[in-house]
Amino acid sequence: MADVYTCKTCGKVASKPGHLCSPQQAAQAYVCEYCGASSEDPRHICKPKLSKINYTCNACGRIATSENQLCEPEPIKG
Repeated sequence: MADVYTCKTCGKVASKPGHLCSPQQAAQAYVCEYCGASSEDPRHICKPKLSKINYTCNACGRIATSENQLCEPEPIKG
């Protein structure tokens, strides 16, 4: 598996640390807190998590369950 880096500031994911403002190497695998599945993709979105997504980032387009997970949060209208 290729290295994966996550930005500590906004959570954006990249394969090279130079593409992020505050990179940290991501864990190789994690367990989803919503569905319990193990995933190597830090962008894993399952149906239980998708139903709780309430915000999008105006800067990078990332989606999140709470606004403190984004650098420029905006509520998703729906």
